[in-house]
Amino acid sequence: MFQTVHLLLIFVIGMALGAIYFAGLWYTIQRLPDAKNPLNCLLGSFLLRVSFALTGLGLVMNGRWDQLIAALGGFILTREILVRRIGRNTS
Repeated sequence: MFQTVHLLLIFVIGMALGAIYFAGLWYTIQRLPDAKNPLNCLLGSFLLRVSFALTGLGLVMNGRWDQLIAALGGFILTREILVRRIGRNTS
């Protein structure tokens, strides 16, 4: 019972990491047209987002693959929810 609740909590943490990652991506894309140097903006955002996501997943994983799978499941579910909500073709 405790293991299930623990993995569910890690799944929710993975969803939160995904939400922060994709919110940062959305913010970056919105800023690109007005950026003085779009490449630096894009590269800096990418490095920041990936560093945050990998650090978060590494901390949540705590050396156990089942916890990593649960967190990645939450991360991917967040992406799917956002794709379906916002849509693939936003003009």
